[in-house]
Amino acid sequence: MKKTILLLLFSFILSATFAQSKLLVSLPMKSKLLNIDVKYSVYLPQGFEDTEKEYPVVYLLNGYTGDETDWVRIGHVKDIADELIRGNKIEPVVIVMPDGDDRLYMNKDDGTYPYEDMFIKELMPFVENKYRIKKQKQFRGISGLSMGGAGSLRLSLKYHELFGSCAAFSAGIGTEEEIINENQESFEGYFGRISPSLIGAKGKDRINATIKDYNLFDMIDTKDPRLLESVDIYFDCGDDDFLAVGNAMLHIELTKKRIPHEYRVRDGAHTWNFWVDSLPVGLVFISNSMRTSK
Repeated sequence: MKKTILLLLFSFILSATFAQSKLLVSLPMKSKLLNIDVKYSVYLPQGFEDTEKEYPVVYLLNGYTGDETDWVRIGHVKDIADELIRGNKIEPVVIVMPDGDDRLYMNKDDGTYPYEDMFIKELMPFVENKYRIKKQKQFRGISGLSMGGAGSLRLSLKYHELFGSCAAFSAGIGTEEEIINENQESFEGYFGRISPSLIGAKGKDRINATIKDYNLFDMIDTKDPRLLESVDIYFDCGDDDFLAVGNAMLHIELTKKRIPHEYRVRDGAHTWNFWVDSLPVGLVFISNSMRTSK
């Protein structure tokens, strides 16, 4: 009898061990468009390797100066996702974290580094085939912090036919006035990554087509609202964040256009403490969107 109980206990422990979620870090994907290996990390939910079913996906983007390991090392993505799935607060989901490479998730406007094209045309098809990911819009979400927050909003609204939901944290967006008055070194260090012609630009000369493409406000003003409405949008920002004005203005512009969205202001600044608290909220929002047919 004791041997039977011990065997059952051992079997239970063994099965639980093999059924754990997995975190694979800094894997390479060969990009023909960029002519480099693009690094990405991926979270695979418990049971992923024990079934042939397809899973929904969340693309989780890092911020400026970060990489594909940020959400793993600092953001506690595995612990947060594990807990939410165990509590049935989110569906089991694959989370893909590509290296943003400080490229603002955009193509360089001189044609030399098409990061955005790589993301849409190479990375997404690659990981979605490799990890048995559902390919319908409803089951594809995108999220991120700071530069990645702006990237997640921009990509989801530009490619509304691909993404069903977005959750952005402390999105790196600002008003035109803020961009015009930004410190020269800071401005060039950031936007020079996607638009070499902006090196040395001052005042209103900074507002070129690439800036307008990056900053969302033109898209919201000109794109058919019905297409924007097809993406469920959540974004938040700390009340002490230097990006608070840009995020508040985004909320105002979306409200003016009557585009449904969820916007939250919480106590906090541009810090990992804020983003670690944001991630479970964002994942629940995206999962609820996936659970609801459009």
